[in-house]
Amino acid sequence: MKSILDEVNYPKDLKHLGTKEKEQLAEEIREFIIKTVSKTGGHLASNLGVVELTIALHSIFDTPKDKIIWDVGHQTYVHKILTGRKNKFNTLRQYNGLSGFPKANESEYDVFDTGHSSSSISIASGLAKARDLKEDSEYIVSVIGDGALTGGMAFEALNDVGSSIKKNFIVILNDNEMSISKNVGGLSKSLAKIRTKKFYRNSNYNIRKICEHIPFFGNKIIRLVSSIKYGIMKISVPNMLFEDLGFRYLGPVDGNNITEVENILKLAKKEVEKPVLIHIITKKGKGYKIAEDNPDKYHSTPPFDIKTGKSLKQIELENNKLKSIKDYSEVFGDYLIKLAKKDNKIVAVTAAMADGTGLSKFKTEFKNRFFDVGIAEQNAITMCSGLAKSGLKPFVSIYSSFYQRCYDQVISDICLQNLPVVMCVDRAGVVGQDGETHQGIFDLSFFNPIPNLTVASPKDFKELELMLDFANTCNKPIVIRYPRGSESLDVKFDKYEEIIKNKVEIIQKEENAQITIIALGKMVARAVEVSNILKEKDINANVINARFLDYDLNNDFIELIKNSALVVTIEDGIITGGLGSNTQNLLIKNNLQQIPLKIFGYPKNFIQHGTVEQLEKHFKLDKDSIAQEILACCQLGRYNSRLIIHILAI
Repeated sequence: MKSILDEVNYPKDLKHLGTKEKEQLAEEIREFIIKTVSKTGGHLASNLGVVELTIALHSIFDTPKDKIIWDVGHQTYVHKILTGRKNKFNTLRQYNGLSGFPKANESEYDVFDTGHSSSSISIASGLAKARDLKEDSEYIVSVIGDGALTGGMAFEALNDVGSSIKKNFIVILNDNEMSISKNVGGLSKSLAKIRTKKFYRNSNYNIRKICEHIPFFGNKIIRLVSSIKYGIMKISVPNMLFEDLGFRYLGPVDGNNITEVENILKLAKKEVEKPVLIHIITKKGKGYKIAEDNPDKYHSTPPFDIKTGKSLKQIELENNKLKSIKDYSEVFGDYLIKLAKKDNKIVAVTAAMADGTGLSKFKTEFKNRFFDVGIAEQNAITMCSGLAKSGLKPFVSIYSSFYQRCYDQVISDICLQNLPVVMCVDRAGVVGQDGETHQGIFDLSFFNPIPNLTVASPKDFKELELMLDFANTCNKPIVIRYPRGSESLDVKFDKYEEIIKNKVEIIQKEENAQITIIALGKMVARAVEVSNILKEKDINANVINARFLDYDLNNDFIELIKNSALVVTIEDGIITGGLGSNTQNLLIKNNLQQIPLKIFGYPKNFIQHGTVEQLEKHFKLDKDSIAQEILACCQLGRYNSRLIIHILAI
């Protein structure tokens, strides 16, 4: 059979295809995506669900003149394939390859860089208002999932658009009953009811077309019928929320049926009095049975075996008869269960990330003490303040890059009130292949200046458990940040001092040490590796586990620094406002500013996608690069009584 995909490179190539050819194209695209993502990893289930929808959008609309904004953007693989990037698709999420999200610098078809939830309608609103001011006429289309619609920003935008934009504005609600985890809340239940109302497929538009040709009484009939219909639907159809906000609601339709989707898109284009919301139902993971049955697991997946669905890493472990390697999220979730069994005041909170944050077992074990608020981080944080105010002990786990969305709530609702909320920051530091919008490199800097807030980061799994114990008893706001993935497999610690607020742990104290290395979190293991390399060059180094971002200099620690020719800090965040900055301030405060300081961290940049190892190598944060930089400083220092160089960044 002739391949349709081979002949399709841009949206214009779709205009000449018939329905059967587009259906064949959809199957070929699914096969193409499964084969590629099985090698590169990526967001699989969501992309398999929107194949027909994407084909229909590019068939009916004139892109890039007409603009499509994809909410979150992880479901744009089909869009990329159809807009000139098919031949580069094998570089998906690879270092210097295609991004897994829309990127305006990749293609004119990518209208806006997206990566976080619930923003597309707001973006589209701005584009539409600018269009109207310029007296242009292009269509603005926002594609948003039912999970993303739980975010408050989406409703703010719907409320504004319904009263301010009248034409050529379409919101497509891609309803697959999922976000990262199964959707929760009243909106999810409301959409479930709408899916069963088949009679609502008949739109007001059809009634108007029939009645408007009746002389004299036509408009009166339209008003009467519309009023009756509205009253009936107000009682029986929960989707009237969208109509009340000022939208013409169309649907629901089968989003995996190209003909139905194209027909409703054509109908929406005829509406000239209101913005339109189209309710489309798709199946997440469609076409790959394993993903259909486990859409949450295959929301985002590492490279996997297509036949079994098992990750290549899992297969390697099984072949070598090794135990599965735990990650920080799992350790957090398991230990929180242990704490909760002893303390019935502990509750767990997440924002549509029960699986990703390791709380699925807690959800099963303590159903009434687990709260998933959907994709609504601001609500999660402020709700935790209410829980804490009532005497409970909320532990809320959110990804680092998503804490950016609730910064005001952290300040005003938790820290200003000095409430004992434990904010667990998952995916801290560089996380890899999801790129700029998901790297967790800013949290140290934006949490650092907040009063009443303690920021801690464990060196390994055991210390994470100790910090959770500490957080449960400190009765103050606290952040515990930890990276994606496992603890270091190359460095093992056999010493764990008692955790006392703002007190460092001396990991390694060397005779005649020329260097003192201060590190935080996962970078403590990196500091030990660096010290071992330096030792081979006859340079001794002390290694300090800061434990806390805002640590204290006690007398023993001051003596170590006084006897050092160079102080080094290592952190997995941006250098502005992080561990290095705090160390510099401490040196000045204690009249030790004459001691040179070298700060290792990420520059104040947005960091592209790539593996963690590739990115650390690029920014000279791998053990060899750090050691070489320190050796270069030491070489310079040999010509002086002390090191005279004072470097504040890489």
